Formats: sequence, structure tokens, C-alpha cells
Amino acid sequence: MQRDTRAYLSDVIEACEAIEQALAGMDLASYSANRLVRSAVEREFIIVGEAMAVLSRLSPELFARITHARRIVDFRNQLTHQYSEVDDTVVWLIARHDAPVLHDECAGLLKEPAE
Repeated sequence: MQRDTRAYLSDVIEACEAIEQALAGMDLASYSANRLVRSAVEREFIIVGEAMAVLSRLSPELFARITHARRIVDFRNQLTHQYSEVDDTVVWLIARHDAPVLHDECAGLLKEPAE
């Protein structure tokens, strides 16, 4: 059975929350030095990107309402297929600055009445 768009928005919200929890109390240096945390954060970003890719197919209108939606999917592809080129500083900055914005956008969309 196909999941609905709200389930994918929830996946994004949960992944953003997991990223925030994983980075609690860390700075860039401690993040860069901790492979397990880096792996966890990157895994959550892969979930975010995959959920967004599914949203792009299920609801292009909803996908278009999410800031940088296409770039989110592209970031997932880089993490998955070009892992050797991943820059810890870029991931850190996205986690600290962009993930909270994405969380709030998806939470707002989830509060809207279901179609």
C-alpha cells in the first residue's frame, strides 16, 4: 500500500529532529572527529532526500513548495553515490542552518488540512 504525502513529511521532520539531537553540544571540530555521529547525520540526510524524491513524484505541487527541494534530493545523491567527496563542513552547515528551516516548513505543511 502506498504511503501518503503526510507520511513522507513526517519522515523529514523526524530525520531533522534526529540530526538536531545527534549534534547537541557539538561544534564543527567535534563533529568532524566523530565518525559515528557523521554517519548518523549523513544517514538522516539520506532519509530526508529519499522522502523528498518520493514527494516529487507523488505531489509535485507540494514538492515545489519546499525551499531548495531539488537541491535536497541532489544532496542525498551526493551522500549516497559520491561519498568520498562529502565535505564535513558543508554537512555541518546544512545541518545547523538548513535542516531547522526544512523541519519548520514540513511541520507547517503537515498542519494544513489533508487533501
